[in-house]
Amino acid sequence: MEEEHEIGGRYEVDVAADLDFEAAAREDDLAQTLDYERAYRLIEDLVTTNRFYLIEKLAYLIAHRIAEKEEGIISIEVTVRKPNPPVGGTLDRAEAVYRYEP
Repeated sequence: MEEEHEIGGRYEVDVAADLDFEAAAREDDLAQTLDYERAYRLIEDLVTTNRFYLIEKLAYLIAHRIAEKEEGIISIEVTVRKPNPPVGGTLDRAEAVYRYEP
């Protein structure tokens, strides 16, 4: 586990956000909804500039950072998966799900 922390690891991330996007849909206006490219860049920055012992910490930070940067989020659910975690045996993945309601 310590070795993985030092050399980094691979993560899979899913984000689901509940927000009122009626105006964005009606007007076809990206500025009025969650910009998933901006959210992707935020996640990429968190993953590439930090080291985490826990995938729970990463899920927590992603949820809170997106909620801080994007307006109108009612709730956000972040799932972080660690494929083939080093557990001394065969395990497909470890997964943490964090739900936040700002």
